[in-house]
Amino acid sequence: MGSSSELPTVTSERQPGCPHAQALTRAAYAREKRLLQIELLKLQAHITRSSGRVLILFEGRDAAGAGGAIARFMEHLNPRGARVVALDKPSDVERTQWYFQRYVAHLPSGGEIVLMDRSWYNRAGVERVMGYCSSAEYEEFIQTAPEFERMLVGSGIRLIKLWFSIGEAEQRRRFTRRGEDPLKQWKLSPTDLTSVDRWEDYTEAAAAMFFHTDTPALPWVVISSNDKRRARLEAMRCVLARFDYPGKDPMVAHAPDPRIVGRPSQIHDAGGGIATVTFMERNTASSGNAGGGITGCSHHDPHRYQ
Repeated sequence: MGSSSELPTVTSERQPGCPHAQALTRAAYAREKRLLQIELLKLQAHITRSSGRVLILFEGRDAAGAGGAIARFMEHLNPRGARVVALDKPSDVERTQWYFQRYVAHLPSGGEIVLMDRSWYNRAGVERVMGYCSSAEYEEFIQTAPEFERMLVGSGIRLIKLWFSIGEAEQRRRFTRRGEDPLKQWKLSPTDLTSVDRWEDYTEAAAAMFFHTDTPALPWVVISSNDKRRARLEAMRCVLARFDYPGKDPMVAHAPDPRIVGRPSQIHDAGGGIATVTFMERNTASSGNAGGGITGCSHHDPHRYQ
């Protein structure tokens, strides 16, 4: 079996904002997804046997597809050793606790893989933008989050942080589809609708988050998600590539597509691809942020990610 770059494609025009010239066929997507899910089962068996602990954070723009990616991760995993954590807004009691406390209760035990659909990074995004936390609470979080994560890793947890990026036009299109589909309307919250008009605020919040919490030991991985199918495949590949496990197929679990998966120092241009432009350089560009890229706050060091 060849790599994903050799998969057959259709000749129709690509989806707007996607880095590949052609769309991935449904059949090709299904074949590659099955192979990657087999690899995930191999990885899960290894984690179970070795009593490993894996925690994967799924973060990103609203409607960027993190939830859909989680569903494909979990589709064939053994639920006895893998679970999804998707917490509601904090209760009155939880608001009186240490901010990270409610997340600690859901950390993986030995032999377990936990996928967090949103995480403590709510404070860096929606809480900051919508004013759900005070400036002092935000500052405390952004300074202590890296230390909290170092504690997790020091305890033996393998922590992976995924950020799903999406273009502004594509986000609006997906919100419209959700509003029209009775089966998906539950996904559309008042906060989601507000976020459409606060695109730049969320952009600035993401840049600040990356600046403070993207470290060599605990890096963020950015996944360009205008192309849902490829984003899901490459998210799985990104996780698999980080582990050695028995029976690993290098033709399937190889390095992810660099046009889809990148670093926070890279942004997604109008075509949805990965471009090596720093946050500060992106601020001076004239093309805007239509492709789902991240731009930075003016006070951030332009060499932070170079």
